[in-house]
Order: sequence, then structure tokens, then C-alpha cells
Amino acid sequence: MIKSIPDLTRRLGYTFNDPAFCELALTHRSCGKKNNERLEFLGDSIVNFVIADDLFQRFPKAREGQLSRLRASMVKGETLAEIGRELKLGDYLRLGPGELKSGGFRRDSILADSVEALIGAIYLDSDLEIVRGFILGWFEERLNKLDIDEALKDSKTRLQEYLQSRRLSLPDYNLTRVEGEAHEQTFFILCHIQPLDEPTEGIGNSRRQAEQEAAKHALLQLEEVKK
Repeated sequence: MIKSIPDLTRRLGYTFNDPAFCELALTHRSCGKKNNERLEFLGDSIVNFVIADDLFQRFPKAREGQLSRLRASMVKGETLAEIGRELKLGDYLRLGPGELKSGGFRRDSILADSVEALIGAIYLDSDLEIVRGFILGWFEERLNKLDIDEALKDSKTRLQEYLQSRRLSLPDYNLTRVEGEAHEQTFFILCHIQPLDEPTEGIGNSRRQAEQEAAKHALLQLEEVKK
């Protein structure tokens, strides 16, 4: 059962002057012509600007290329989908019958698009400074953890360097299954590495993204082992 808009606004800590903006932000294109795609376009531009501005201030010595890669690492679909899950947006999404049946409320791409659409909706309902506050609040922990050198390396690279430094075998990535239609598939990868007894799983909208997820989970488990 889809939860109510007032429930979401309480969770967000923001009350819309025009609730129609929020309703539209949560309406997927599978519901028809009146959907969140235009808001998603707007929100994508806003989140890129706000994160770029924060990184520019945060890393005054970083070069343009470094800032671009840091921004990309922050605003990628995977991260936006994580934020969508933290906000429990899946409980509020309006989806067509096909997407409901296939579990679209759990899909990374739909959650990420909904976060961008929600950003666009808050901006139109208020102003840039208010939406900036929400964006930076959602990204705060991730931004504070950024190490400019480490952030430029993806999870697969970091995992490979970790294993090589300890003279261990390189990771073995196995594709276990692919779900969904050809235009919107979900890939499942298992990553086997020598120090861990069980493989870690990665799920993504491409094989590369799923491998990155599996590598990230392996790194997290290795951190736990070291503690």
C-alpha cells in the first residue's frame, strides 16, 4: 500500500506549499504522460550544481579533473538510490501495474530518478537555498568521509590494490544472473576473494556497476575483519 504524502513530508521535515509538486515527483512514467521526468531533469542539474559548489569550497587545491571525478562519485545513480532508500521513497512511489509487479519500487534507477525529481519539486516549491540545505543534509556523511586521493579510485581498483599489497590472488567476479527486460536489466555479481570465506554480492544496472558494488562490499567486510 502506498503511504501518504503527509507521511513523507514529516519524514523529510518539509511541508510543500503546493503538494502537487511532491505528488508529481513520486509519479513514474509508467503511470502515464503526467510523470516526474521533467522534475528529474531539473533536480539532476540542481544536485550537480550544489555538490560541485560544496566540493569547490571543500577542496581548494583540487584540479578541475579531480573535482569532476569527485562530483561524479557523489551524484552517481548508486548513491542517489541509497539516499532514496534512506528516505524510504519506495513506499511512496506511484508506479504503473507493470513496474509494481516487477518490484520497481526497489530498482536503483527508479529510486535515483525519484530523488532527483524530489529535489526539483522542493526547488520549485521553495528556492535554491532551501533545497541546497536538504541536498547537503542527505549527502553530509558521504561528503565528510571523502578522501581526495582515495575517492578518485573506484572500489575494484582499491580492492585489487589491497590484495596485491598482501600478495593475495586477485578477485574473481562471477555473473550469477540477469533480471528484467533488455532495456532495463539488473545484474547480480558474486566477488570471491581469498581472505573472506563467503563471496560478496553486488547488484547493479550494468555488469560493471554490479562488480563495483560487490568489490565495495568486500572492502567493507575486510574492514570489519581488521577490527
